Amino acid sequence: MRVAVIGASHWHLDLYLPTLLELPDVAVVGVSDVDARVAGELGERLGCAWSDSHERLLDTTSPDFVLALGEHAEMPREAGLLLDRRIPFAMEKPCGTDAGQVRALADRAAAEGAFAAVPFVWRQSELLTVMRERFADADIAHLSFRWIAGTPARYTDSGCGWMLDPARSGGGCTINLSVHMIDLARVLFGDPVEVAAAVMANTAHGLDVEDYSLVTLRSGGRTFHVETGYLLPARHSTFDMRFSVKARSHYLIATGLRDVEVVGPDGAVEHLRVHTTNVPHYPVFVRDVLRRARAGEPPIASLTDMAAAMDLVQEAYRMGGINRG
Repeated sequence: MRVAVIGASHWHLDLYLPTLLELPDVAVVGVSDVDARVAGELGERLGCAWSDSHERLLDTTSPDFVLALGEHAEMPREAGLLLDRRIPFAMEKPCGTDAGQVRALADRAAAEGAFAAVPFVWRQSELLTVMRERFADADIAHLSFRWIAGTPARYTDSGCGWMLDPARSGGGCTINLSVHMIDLARVLFGDPVEVAAAVMANTAHGLDVEDYSLVTLRSGGRTFHVETGYLLPARHSTFDMRFSVKARSHYLIATGLRDVEVVGPDGAVEHLRVHTTNVPHYPVFVRDVLRRARAGEPPIASLTDMAAAMDLVQEAYRMGGINRG
């Protein structure tokens, strides 16, 4: 399978690229980015075609599949190019800067039967597997996920300072981090899910995007508290985290990257070593999405799912006193 990467300067590239390079039946045939230096250096390192024009790269390499990254504000244009050429693709969340953009893309992709995947990797996580082995989704009454990531300096350090400009990113930790849990709420609760409350602030760093977010989602009487932030002075993939899940007769607690406790109906505590966060599951996503694209199967999560999550993100911003489209 011939795979191209567009928007390659995105800091998430390293979550995907090692798996693409190790698969024996996959060839990375080209990379592009609006920053010619980034595209050129990466293309030279990989020994493949490169360009500062997505259109030119797609036309010259004719890929079977595209991994689409880049600035959030550029993603609708990227998706349009791929839909025009009928190339199956996976696009990093959030696929745009506001819900209207993403909904338009989702409607077009659905109408055209396009393969348009989104890496909501918690859908394929070891944590979700552990939960479903012990209780049904319908048994869950309440969830509380606290997931605090590193400071905004990690974006400027990785050459992605645009993440701190809401016009180019769409926002801060809500659209970038909380969106994963917002999608997970839809998976666990089913529709409808609504935003019950939201509080946001930028007081930790004084930037134009929020560095703290607390969103409460509700489905009937069930609730999901989603707390995220850019607050921890630490490197990539290090988190201050605690996930708590109350099911009918179980209570699950995740306190670290590989640490899970499940309290059973009799009070006995089961200690498990499983991956709890998103980072380790991108290789799973890459292998699965390429297999599905080859087989003509739909992706685990599509642009339609992204649009539904973005509707909730935008409502959370409204409740938090921030206008995002």
